[in-house]
Amino acid sequence: MESGEDAKKIVVTTPVGHVGARVVQLLVQAGVRPTVLMRDPGRLDGAMREFVDVVRVDQGDSEAVVRATVGADRLFWVDPPALVDGDPAAGYARMGASAARAVAENGIEATVFLSSGGAEKRGGAGEIDGLARTEELLDETGANVVHLRCGYFFTNLLTQLDEIRAGTLSTPWPLDHAMAWVDPRDIGEVAAARLLSDAWSGRVVQAVHGPRDLTFTEVAAILGRQLGHEVTPIHLADNEFREVLRSAGLGRSQIDGIAGMSAGLSSGFVPENPRTVLTTTPTTLEAWASTALR
Repeated sequence: MESGEDAKKIVVTTPVGHVGARVVQLLVQAGVRPTVLMRDPGRLDGAMREFVDVVRVDQGDSEAVVRATVGADRLFWVDPPALVDGDPAAGYARMGASAARAVAENGIEATVFLSSGGAEKRGGAGEIDGLARTEELLDETGANVVHLRCGYFFTNLLTQLDEIRAGTLSTPWPLDHAMAWVDPRDIGEVAAARLLSDAWSGRVVQAVHGPRDLTFTEVAAILGRQLGHEVTPIHLADNEFREVLRSAGLGRSQIDGIAGMSAGLSSGFVPENPRTVLTTTPTTLEAWASTALR
């Protein structure tokens, strides 16, 4: 990247998330001083503060997002979890509207958007439908954009850590359903590479599939080997999964958003982007689990 007056201004959202933190680290190591947007700047690692510019912003406040991105050349956008009338898909779409407005009004030349596999369906995939709407809103600006359609995050397993340590892994996904699994750090590396590159333009869809597709049966076996005890996969029927979510205090729209992902993507769904050298990333579940779960 350029230095001094010719350097591009790169804005990063969710800079302490599993993906965003890696993006920020790599940009800083590349000699870039990114601007990071945060609802709570106090969460930023103190060691990173001297290398970034921090702006307090609620991404759902489109006026604030527009102000915070004035002069930006490139944007890394993540729709943070949010609810509109209890609906996570609508919350994501609202965040996407903030991004699209900032891109349009500030003439941001290129955006890298953290989307998800399933967004290509444009409907019927639970809360992913909100990411699909964000893709559409960014496309409508006519600016350059990369939609990163990512697989299932390894880090989702951290929400079930106690259960996994006790020897089971419950899921609403069919146990024999193979799908992409990916380390969020690898996604961050793909995102940073796109933000730093001038070799692309227009609308780009790039899947980030991890090293190989896995079933939950295979995932449970891998976790068991890493932890040194058997982990038994357990399939939850849709009504059982919804009851688990209801017992956790979630409302109907939240339950629909979460349960809708597995229900909408586990039967007959084929990702728009096939697995190729461009969509495959290196970190295996074995490698991630050996450090993150132990």
